[in-house]
Amino acid sequence: SFGSNYMACFFIGLTILALGFHRDFRFYELIESQPKSAFLDQDSFKLVGNVLLVIGTILVLTSYWKLGYTGTFLGDYFDILLEERVTSFPFNIFDNPMYIGSTCNFLGLALRSASPSGIIISGFVYLVYWIGLLFEEPYTEEIYRQKNKKSM
Repeated sequence: SFGSNYMACFFIGLTILALGFHRDFRFYELIESQPKSAFLDQDSFKLVGNVLLVIGTILVLTSYWKLGYTGTFLGDYFDILLEERVTSFPFNIFDNPMYIGSTCNFLGLALRSASPSGIIISGFVYLVYWIGLLFEEPYTEEIYRQKNKKSM
C-alpha cells in the first residue's frame, strides 16, 4: 500500500512517464535505424512533420496544464477527481487532445525523418490509443456522471 491515493497516483505517474520516455527513445531509435524513403525526403513532408510536431506539442502541453498531474496520470482510478470534467481548450476541440497530440508528435517525427516504418508505427500508436479509449471514455463519463449526481 502507498498510504494514500495521491502517493499511488504519483508512483503510477512516474511509471507511465518512465515507460513513455522508453517508448519515445525506442521509436526514435527505430526511425533512425530504418531505411529512409526518397519520396518522403522532401521539404514539403518535413514542413508537414514540423507543423504536426508543433500542433502535437501544443495539444499535449495544454492538456497537461488543464488536467494537472493527477488528471493526466489516472487520478480518477484512485478516486482523485477534478471539480468537473474539463471542456475548455484543448478539450473543446478534441475529446482526447493528449492522445491526438502524442500521435501528431510521432507522425511528425516520422515525416521529418522520411521514415515509412515510423509512419506505420505512428498508426499503431493511434490504434492503441483508440482501443484504450473504448474503455477509458465510458469510465470517465460514468465517474463524472456519478459525481454530478452526488453533488445535486
